[in-house]
Amino acid sequence: MFTYILYAAAGISLAISFYKDRKKTKMALMKAWKSLENILPQFLSILIVIGIVFAVLSPETITGLLGTSSGIWGILGAALIGSITLIPGFIAFPLAAALLNNGAGYMQIASFVSTLMMVGVVTLPIEIKTFGKRAAILRNISAFVFSLIVALVIGVVL
Repeated sequence: MFTYILYAAAGISLAISFYKDRKKTKMALMKAWKSLENILPQFLSILIVIGIVFAVLSPETITGLLGTSSGIWGILGAALIGSITLIPGFIAFPLAAALLNNGAGYMQIASFVSTLMMVGVVTLPIEIKTFGKRAAILRNISAFVFSLIVALVIGVVL
């Protein structure tokens, strides 16, 4: 229901904008379309990868690897995967929801998503070049430890 309210609000806002200034509204819609065109290839490739992963891994396998019974090893495994994976946030959160729906645990997904967003093993060479070796490594280690703390807090809260 809330989704329909948001769609209605967006439609009404678009109509008001179009009424006030057609030229600016058309220009904004063209910019939005260009943004969609830029994001779409990445989005589709990630969706394909997610589809393949879910085709290969059954919900039972996901539950075994990332379920609540996987314990600390599941949390650490999810944190390591999140640390080395480079996925944008708009893909990571739907992926996390899909994993949760297929049996993954909250602590494991919290560690996966938080390391995915904060730790950058793939981007570490750029960070070292920009901020220096000590700062880049310290930031990544701190982010990894903080991600594990976040997972533990999620486990206590939920």
